Amino acid sequence: MGSKKALVRRISPRLAEGIVTTIERQAVDVHLAAKQWNGYVEAMEGANWEIIEVPPADGCPDGVFIEDDVVVFRNVAVITRPGANSRRPEVAGMEAAVEELGCSINRIRSPGTLDGGDVLKIGDTIYVGSGGRTNADGLRQLRSILGPLGAKIIAVPVPVHKALHLKSAVTALPDGTIIGYPPLVDDPDFFPRFVPVPEESGAHVVDLGGNKILMAADCPRRIELFAGLGYDPVTVDISEFQKLEGCVTCLSVRLRELSGIES
Repeated sequence: MGSKKALVRRISPRLAEGIVTTIERQAVDVHLAAKQWNGYVEAMEGANWEIIEVPPADGCPDGVFIEDDVVVFRNVAVITRPGANSRRPEVAGMEAAVEELGCSINRIRSPGTLDGGDVLKIGDTIYVGSGGRTNADGLRQLRSILGPLGAKIIAVPVPVHKALHLKSAVTALPDGTIIGYPPLVDDPDFFPRFVPVPEESGAHVVDLGGNKILMAADCPRRIELFAGLGYDPVTVDISEFQKLEGCVTCLSVRLRELSGIES
């Protein structure tokens, strides 16, 4: 593979039926969501990411949240077994896509469940949210697959009444500093370097390379602060996906030279 590839999936016409777990359901404008998805892809392309479209999953309302379908570490792709039954048909298209890219395939098997949104990778350290969509057996299987490759797996309890996934609450800056929205983080001491942020969507960043970070457009205080730290925030409007508990991380799977999912 080349150095920077982003796997994405177009929205399902049934997007508005997507699962909502920790927030109240709001009406989703599917046409606006399609425009926002295009804007997200254009932002990735503008940062020199090669876009690879995984086959559509029109029967899966949540299929656009593609990050949940796979965890990649080095050249190994772990096809997940999503915690929501309705999402399990999504993974077939992802498996075909990463196999075509040359990844070695492993799978999470029943009774294990694992969502990629619960996996925060910082170098060889992988934090895995457990207790919600990802269960103990899914965590055990991931550890058995990636541990021999040099991954250090750290389990982090996810407060299921607060956050859908681990990365609903925390992500990481390019230097490895973990940022999080305190009301969604029960115990920041799980992380060696934790910085609280004042806006919920401000806890979600994608490392685009160099000093660029992708962020949602609705957290102006955090955007200004990160710019002051020397980063170059690239902002996108993802309001319709936020209504379904989505954020900037979950709309793509980022691969750098087979090193795996970015934070």
